Amino acid sequence: MARIIAICNAKGGVGKTTTAINTCAYLAALGKYVLLVDMDSQANATIGLGVKMDDSYKNIYHALIDDHNPSLLIRKTSIFGFDIMPSAPNLAGATVELVTMQERENRLKKTLDSVRTSYDYILIDCPPSLGLLTVNALAAAESVLIPIQCEYYALEGLGQLMHTIELVRQGVNPDLQVLGVVLTMYDKRNQLAHQVVNEVMKNFPGRVFEAMIPRTVSLAEAPSFGKTILQFDPGSRAARAYRQLAEEILKLS
Repeated sequence: MARIIAICNAKGGVGKTTTAINTCAYLAALGKYVLLVDMDSQANATIGLGVKMDDSYKNIYHALIDDHNPSLLIRKTSIFGFDIMPSAPNLAGATVELVTMQERENRLKKTLDSVRTSYDYILIDCPPSLGLLTVNALAAAESVLIPIQCEYYALEGLGQLMHTIELVRQGVNPDLQVLGVVLTMYDKRNQLAHQVVNEVMKNFPGRVFEAMIPRTVSLAEAPSFGKTILQFDPGSRAARAYRQLAEEILKLS
């Protein structure tokens, strides 16, 4: 039975998709069967893994809205043991269509319940908002991984995210927990980065992963080749950091 982790931060540009893709890659490299669920209509995780989609392909939208068989949506990636449930721009319309549906907060949970026995981990790449798609991800997940960038305004919006998590706990998923915070875009030469690290540790005592994801060119370049950092630059600092993050997640299981 898969452990389901939502990768969530309402703020854009914090490294959610990069963290989702590369954490999955290293969990698979460490011998786990992993499914990445792309819940962002921009489909960056889908595109970044080199998964080609066109209008004829079914995606996560069709499972959420049309009850399409989830197992028929899943696509293999180029890494053994790492699959993806892809997204597409039509997912943007799901936010409106879900409003009038029964059990609207639990549509993703229903989708994943039918495939979770096939995986050790399911990671959900959430959109940069706290709308119904993100609420669905939080309702389906057991825990939340929060990427925070080591930049000015890093903690902006996190209060609202924690409030949303608490509302989901009270309403639909009482067992939801914060797995931890992963610091991204870290530059040890930057004094501001050290200040952000200290501030995050103060706000999330005991919940900050030791792995800190550095700001590197290779992380930005890898998706344009449809590759993870494991495939694109396995000897890089970023690759070592994501491997460490995957190992820390395994220890928490």
